[in-house]
Amino acid sequence: MCPRLSTHNVAYAVVTIFKCAFEHRNKSTRPKTKNKNAMTYARSSALILIPALLLPVMPYAFFLRMSQSPLGVGVIGCGRIGQIHSNTLAFRTPGARLVAITDPFEDMGKKVLDQTGGIPSYHKNYLDLLDEEDIKAVVVASPTPYHVEQIMAAVERGKHVFCEKPISNDLATIDSCIEAAAKAGTKLILGFQRRFDANFQAVKQQIVQGAIGKVRTIRIVSRDPAPPPADYLKTSGGIFLDMSSHDFDMARFLVGSDIEEVFVQGTAWGPEAAGAGDLDTQITLLRFENGVFGTLENSRLCSFGYDQRVEVFGELGSLQGENRSPSTVTRSDAEGVTAGLPYSFFMDRYGDAYVDIVRAFVREVSGDGGGGVEHLASAADGKATVMAGMAAKASVQGRRLVKVSEMGR
Repeated sequence: MCPRLSTHNVAYAVVTIFKCAFEHRNKSTRPKTKNKNAMTYARSSALILIPALLLPVMPYAFFLRMSQSPLGVGVIGCGRIGQIHSNTLAFRTPGARLVAITDPFEDMGKKVLDQTGGIPSYHKNYLDLLDEEDIKAVVVASPTPYHVEQIMAAVERGKHVFCEKPISNDLATIDSCIEAAAKAGTKLILGFQRRFDANFQAVKQQIVQGAIGKVRTIRIVSRDPAPPPADYLKTSGGIFLDMSSHDFDMARFLVGSDIEEVFVQGTAWGPEAAGAGDLDTQITLLRFENGVFGTLENSRLCSFGYDQRVEVFGELGSLQGENRSPSTVTRSDAEGVTAGLPYSFFMDRYGDAYVDIVRAFVREVSGDGGGGVEHLASAADGKATVMAGMAAKASVQGRRLVKVSEMGR
C-alpha cells in the first residue's frame, strides 16, 4: 500500500533540506568554494529526495487527473430538442464530451452531425450507442412512447440518464424506472428546464432567503402563442399531462411542498382541442400540503406571444417573475408607453435554461456540485406532476375537488 503523504509533509521536507544547506553555508568557516560545494550537494540531494517523496502520491495524482476527464455523453433522439442538447454538449458544456448520437432516421442524425461539425459518431440503433464504453451518461430526447425502454436499457448498462418529461404517464411504469435506476446506482433526472430560468431561479432564491416571509399564495400564468394541431393533441395525454405539467412542477418548486388537492374549471374554445376531446383553457385551484394555496392558468392561445409569469405572495411582500422579450426597449411619447412583445417560441424563451439544465446534469453526474444541481428534478418530481395532472383531469370530469392522493402512490 502507498503511504499517506500530505502536501504539507512534502513541502516541509523540501524546506528543511534547503534550510539545512543555507545554515551550513552561513555557519561554515570554510572557503567559499567549499560552501559552493555544500550548496551543490544540497541541491543534488533535493533533486533526488523530492521525486522520492512525491512518488507515493503520483498514482493518486494520476487517478485525480482521470477523474477530471470530460464526461462522455450520448444523445438519443435528433429531433428539435435533441438538436439543442447535442449542440449544448458539443460546444457549451465544460466537463462534457458529446461521444455519439442516435436516431432511426438518418437524415435527422446527419443534421446533428452537420451542426456539430461531425464531433460525435452516429448510430441508427440506440442500443449501439448504449454499448459504447466511453459513454457514461445519456440524454433521452426521443418521443415519449420510447422513453421507458430507453431508460431501462441505459440504467441496465450503468448509464446515468437525463430524460425529457415525462418518463411515462403510467405511475407503475414510472416506479419501475425509479427502482431500476436505484438498483443500478445511476441517476435519473427529468428535463423540467423552467427551474433553470433566470427569473424563476431569482424568485426561488429570494423565497429561500426569506425576502417575503412565509409564503401564502402563488399564481402562475402559462399561455402558448398558438394551439398545436389536433393530431398532436390526440396523443399528448391532454392539457394537464402535456402543458400544465411544467406549471405543476414550477408550483411545487417555488412553494417547496407537494400539491395536496386540486379543483379545475376549463373548456375548449378552439376546434383543435374540441376535436381531440381536450381543453385549451383552464384554471386550477391548488392547495399544498404546507397550507399554501394558489391558481394555475393555462391557455393554448395567446395573441401577444409566449406568456409566462409567476407571482408569489408572502407575509412580508410579493415576488413577480415577468415575461421575457427579445427587446427591453420601451418607447414613451404623447401617445403613451409602448414596449415589445414577449418571445413567441418556447425555445427562445427558455434557450438559456435548456443549456443550464444540461450543464447542471453533467456536474451532478461528475460529482462537481454547484451551478444549480440542487434545482434538478428527480424522477420522483416527475411522478408528482403526473399525479397532479391526473387529479386535475379527474376534477374536470367529476366537477369536484380531488385529492392528489386519490391517484395512488
